[in-house]
Amino acid sequence: MNKNEFVALLKAGDNEAYKQLVNLYSRRLFAYALSLSGDYSMAKDIVQEVFLKIFEYRTKLNPNYSIEGFLYRSTYNLFINTYHKNKSLLKVHDEYVKYLDQIIHAENDSDKDKLIKIINKSIENLPKKCKEIFLLSKRDGFTNQEISEILSISIKTVESQITIAFKQLRKQIL
Repeated sequence: MNKNEFVALLKAGDNEAYKQLVNLYSRRLFAYALSLSGDYSMAKDIVQEVFLKIFEYRTKLNPNYSIEGFLYRSTYNLFINTYHKNKSLLKVHDEYVKYLDQIIHAENDSDKDKLIKIINKSIENLPKKCKEIFLLSKRDGFTNQEISEILSISIKTVESQITIAFKQLRKQIL
């Protein structure tokens, strides 16, 4: 079967063609994503997301374009998006840590108590699910993967909820 026929089968929703695509490219894409990110978990998430997007948008695939090139390009684009998202999350996290450092080094107990109350009130004001995820991560020390398994949600949801929590806390605290 040639590549055009293969893409046509994917486009038609042929599950066997999709399985064949995953089996054929998952290891190669993982190695590529790992070489870009240097992070096993991130590479795994990126490849999973690429195949999910292929499945979701299979009806829009163009048989005239290289499926292999499309997969590698999608992997690269998702890496770039993830990198920028994580970079901004790290910046917000650093500001939060800096604020917590102020609490630790406050001159007197009155200042510490005031800062702790502000942080606790800000956390209490978070949306219910956002607060739950944030506390599991920051108070209880669970990884994003563990939180996603505990709550039966995707890792992407965990990451976005933590990002939302940090942004809201930053607005209220700073």
